[in-house]
Amino acid sequence: MRTVVFGATGPTGRQITEQALAAGHEVVAVTRRPHDVQPRAGLTVVDADVTDPDAVDRAVAGSDAVLSSLGVPLTPKPISVYSRGNAHIVAAMHRHGVRRLVTVSSSVLDPTWRPSGEFFFNNVLDPLFNRRVGRTAHEDMRRMETLVRESGLDWTIARPSGLFDHPTTTRYEVAENVADGLFTARADLAASMLAQVTDDRFVKRAMAVITTEVRPSIAGLLWREAVVKKK
Repeated sequence: MRTVVFGATGPTGRQITEQALAAGHEVVAVTRRPHDVQPRAGLTVVDADVTDPDAVDRAVAGSDAVLSSLGVPLTPKPISVYSRGNAHIVAAMHRHGVRRLVTVSSSVLDPTWRPSGEFFFNNVLDPLFNRRVGRTAHEDMRRMETLVRESGLDWTIARPSGLFDHPTTTRYEVAENVADGLFTARADLAASMLAQVTDDRFVKRAMAVITTEVRPSIAGLLWREAVVKKK
């Protein structure tokens, strides 16, 4: 299976790429930083900006499925990469007759997401970081979710909770729309997205993904994810 990964050099995109190659996929890694990708068998690296529709079109051509892990750090500045990037991906998929799309959003977009037993997060961190600092990112994710839902493709929207790095996959949990959990390991998010390429359980649905077996430090997570890293 020829699988295209957008955002392939981001922390989640790297996980998707590695897991897809290990599973025997022919992977097309799309990135603005091709020098960050190590060449290997089964991997094609495409130097492309997702805001460039022609570059996106070339990357999607001949594929069987598209996985998007586009992301940006939280900022109060206007953000459009989620909606613009996915709009170009959807258009290219229609032109080339590619049906399967799995794209990353966030658990924040479900208004009922209030992780049990997380008083400090629900009452302090969520209003401060997600609803204020992350407002523009989540607004753009909402625009993205709308256009993906209206695309007519066989889409799945993956909604992780707080993302963190963990070296291996765990027995992660998935649920439709929202799941009761505060954290998602990137390895688990990647595994859940890759599984949807051949699974129709969440076709035309949002899939929440949570990690329960391991838990990061909230202080360290906030620094790494809100300040240092891109999704």
